[in-house]
Amino acid sequence: MTTEKKRRIEFGDFQTPDELAVQLCKYLYRIGLRPDSIIEPTCGIGAFVLAATQVFTEASEVFGFEMNESYLETLRARLAINPNAARVQLEQADFFAVDWKARTNSMHGKLLVLGNFPWVTNATQATIGGKNLPEKSNFLDFKGFDAISGKANFDISEWMLIDVLRWLSVRGGDVAMLVKTAVARKVLAHAERQRQSIRDAIIVEIDAKKHFGASVDACLLVIRLDPAASASYEYTVFKSHEDRHGSKVGYRSGLTISDLDTFDAYAFLIGQSPQKWRSGIKHDASAVMEFTRSSGGYENGLGEVVQLEDSYLFPLLKGSDIGSNKKWREKFVLVTQRAVGEDTSPIQVYAPKTWAYLQDHADKLDARRSTIYAKNPRFSIFGVGDYAFRPWRIAICSLYKVLRFRLVPPMEGRPVMFDDTVYYLSFHTEEEARLTLSNLESKQATSLLSSLIFWDEKRPIKTSILNVLDWSRLENKESASAQETLF
Repeated sequence: MTTEKKRRIEFGDFQTPDELAVQLCKYLYRIGLRPDSIIEPTCGIGAFVLAATQVFTEASEVFGFEMNESYLETLRARLAINPNAARVQLEQADFFAVDWKARTNSMHGKLLVLGNFPWVTNATQATIGGKNLPEKSNFLDFKGFDAISGKANFDISEWMLIDVLRWLSVRGGDVAMLVKTAVARKVLAHAERQRQSIRDAIIVEIDAKKHFGASVDACLLVIRLDPAASASYEYTVFKSHEDRHGSKVGYRSGLTISDLDTFDAYAFLIGQSPQKWRSGIKHDASAVMEFTRSSGGYENGLGEVVQLEDSYLFPLLKGSDIGSNKKWREKFVLVTQRAVGEDTSPIQVYAPKTWAYLQDHADKLDARRSTIYAKNPRFSIFGVGDYAFRPWRIAICSLYKVLRFRLVPPMEGRPVMFDDTVYYLSFHTEEEARLTLSNLESKQATSLLSSLIFWDEKRPIKTSILNVLDWSRLENKESASAQETLF
């Protein structure tokens, strides 16, 4: 990787086109923002600084902060031919080292924090050895397994925006920032949990592919904070800056709702799923643990054909198989435990070929990075329990942008396993599974779930959403309706 490419990744460096910056500043002016002071905390080569001086002519001061001195030199050259440059003050500064609260408290009048924060995650930073990070902290307060298994991964812009809200919590002010749409929602949900003084907020979708060449859902997030006003945690999402109607998003029962009207119509189904939705097998070693049946035995992802006992092998459907409704492709997964934390040494007695295979590939299995493996018996997996061995399943892929539930029967007399992109329910009988599938596919259930899902997210379908649908209430409602008809 070249030094320049690494730098661009480290700093999430997507410079805002001048035309877009002007367009969005004019939009902000049209909806009523009239700042006295404007701050751009990561101004780059200055698209928003220049646009702000052009559009917000009543603002007395515009501050541009930037870590990259060469960018500041470029911006100074651009300002040299700008008639509004006298109002602009530039400073080389590292966002994570500035006492922003003190700086903003010293600025007069109505304040607007404007710009485009880096589009990069802390995990990506770690991959390339980047250091453009805040001081390490579990700032979203994740607990236990979530904090060590990847859920604590976050966008740097998420941390930065939450920090901006902290500066403005007492002073008040407006924020208008280009961010990933998923980040915007997370920040607004955080603000709601913290009961921050938001009097209004909107999301205006932008075409990131057109403006930045980035295949990601992005938006202009506008948050208006006013400690003296009544807080509101509903916000409006607009398809573009030309959309005058938008759709209302908000919160109910601790949930973020993508469509409040639909949610309110089917809220009677909100509760607790009669059965907990489970994630498929997590082993983090597909080349070793997954196989395709061949004429000579079982072929792993390393191209090795091996002989294994059937006792620890189970049919496998991947997320892509479930999402696209593909037939079983005679794939198998090695299931070394029937419960999390179970001793794996009996494999040596009951399946010596399987044990020898695990020993032969122990270096790869022992090298799995997550600490969850280090703290459990050797060759451990996750996503197992009594539920994993019931014969019938209803499964859905978390990555596909459609609510498509699939009934999965046992194959070759064994329950089917899934990878960890699949969520599922399991049943002892086909009758139970089909009745539940009918409830899940009903208009009421799918409408409620759709009102909770944000389809632009990388993994739009989540167990936290599936597990609040109490599909048994549909059965109870139908029974009650039948009794009313009889009497």
